[in-house]
Amino acid sequence: MKKCKLLLFDLDGTLLQSEKTISTRTLSALKKCRKNDILIGVSTSRSEQNSLVFLNELMPDILISSGGALVKYKTKYIYRAEFSEEETNVMIDMARNICGNDCEITIDTIDAHYWNYKIDPKKLDKSWGDSIYTDFSDFNECSLKMCVEIFNQDKADKLARSLSDCDCIRFSDGFWYKFTKKNVTKENAIMKITEVCGFSTDSIIAFGDDYSDIGMLELCGTGVAMGNAIDEVKERADIVIGSNDEEGIADFIENEIL
Repeated sequence: MKKCKLLLFDLDGTLLQSEKTISTRTLSALKKCRKNDILIGVSTSRSEQNSLVFLNELMPDILISSGGALVKYKTKYIYRAEFSEEETNVMIDMARNICGNDCEITIDTIDAHYWNYKIDPKKLDKSWGDSIYTDFSDFNECSLKMCVEIFNQDKADKLARSLSDCDCIRFSDGFWYKFTKKNVTKENAIMKITEVCGFSTDSIIAFGDDYSDIGMLELCGTGVAMGNAIDEVKERADIVIGSNDEEGIADFIENEIL
């Protein structure tokens, strides 16, 4: 294994345990890596503000959020891919026209996460508690990402075709589809990081569990699938480790890196 310069983690189902915390043992292992001059990064589909709720103790050197639409190195944004206010409202209208006026939609901006939820997200998953409710009737902000809950595959396919200037991917744990600007992916965000940091993707070890992580795992020098990952991720990763609830990451770091 080539000398590692960056450890890069998806959040949900990967770095986070099921109760949405990073284990003490994993945090300890990551701090030891940092002392060995290895950068720690997070690459997630969550918004930056929502991600930071879980990262107060870790404080990653690199944060790729909103599925690759926003990239932060240390304290500086090095890349952002935003839809204009007009583009955002066209996307919202298109989603409602195809999927129904009552379809649930979330929008990430650089400062917040908006949602026209029917059920308070705190009752579903406390980690979405900072979501701001809106009916999107007079929404006037630029956006990084739109997610739409679509139960009908034909409608999902139609919306993806209608939003042809967007990159679309589904999350495996429900019926939510993510829309970002075309070619805005975790792997393209990683390329922005390598340009700034001056090392190759071969020096990165990436960890993930879901569809949106596949490109990232294939791009990096070592792609690690969690034991709880979907089969498609395991099939295309270099290594499969223990699950997010079995200290899989801590085991790997202690045995393979430290």
